[in-house]
Amino acid sequence: MPGRVREDIETVFAKDPAAKTVWEVIFCYPGLHALWLHRVAHFLWRHGLLFLGRFVSHLNRWLTGVEIHPGAKIGRRVFIDHGMGVVIGETAEIGDDVLMYQGVVLGGTTMRKTKRHPTIGNHVVIGAGATLLGPITVGDGARIGAGSVVIKSVPAGATVVGVPGRIAGPKPPEVIENHLRHDKLPDPVLRALSEFQKRQSELEERIQELERALQTAAMRPWAVPLPLEGEVAIEADIREALKEVIDPEVGINVVDLGLIKEIRMNGGRVEVKMVLTTPACPLADYLVEQVRRKAESVAGVETVEVTLLDEPWSWERFVRQK
Repeated sequence: MPGRVREDIETVFAKDPAAKTVWEVIFCYPGLHALWLHRVAHFLWRHGLLFLGRFVSHLNRWLTGVEIHPGAKIGRRVFIDHGMGVVIGETAEIGDDVLMYQGVVLGGTTMRKTKRHPTIGNHVVIGAGATLLGPITVGDGARIGAGSVVIKSVPAGATVVGVPGRIAGPKPPEVIENHLRHDKLPDPVLRALSEFQKRQSELEERIQELERALQTAAMRPWAVPLPLEGEVAIEADIREALKEVIDPEVGINVVDLGLIKEIRMNGGRVEVKMVLTTPACPLADYLVEQVRRKAESVAGVETVEVTLLDEPWSWERFVRQK
């Protein structure tokens, strides 16, 4: 048995607990058959036999339910589980040790003859029914949740869920040997709502404390402590207020994400310098406005100017700090 074929069979046993015998794997795994036929089609395609390459890929689709363009590049030890409905475009590139479930689409978003399909790194897991569109890059060790629609690049080690796909956190601890626990994916929307609920509870407690202080002031005005003064105290209050601004893309507040780089005070004028999680963030205007309003709500602040810095934000650095 050729070494590459033996490696493919061993990959099935490593990634599918349902596999029982070698004969079962050889004859009853359409995802494996699809990869074998793709290698033939890809060989023909690379050697200029374009029609024969497409014809073999068409037979592959008819026999296995998996459509792989002969121009796609697929690495070693890739496993397509079940396989039915998988579509992989012409310029797609898949790294080594990738696990892909049924219904996955690696599609394009342009009619131009250029790189238009995703590039998948090593040790990536793509859940059932996930759709990845455009010339995006999925970093090594990333996890794409079932049913997600991913239209932006994914950092290494991140977990993406939802429509459109949002970064829900680093890979969960339940991930073992390249498998994805589909029942334990984090939910960035729920996390954002939980953060809002937590902040609301904290604000209610602060309001109650202020009401008690006012009652005390009415009875014993000499016992009321003087408020803190100085720019340091105001800056601390601004950072605390900005924790109420949640980045919808990630579901974490902008302070904990490390998006607030600097707060400068000049009397009642404040300048907030911040970065974005992605340079082309579609919610940039929303975040800037929310930061400005929250900063202006702090006592002692008159005007606020928010400046976006042209600095990269690193998901890996954020995960390490956590």
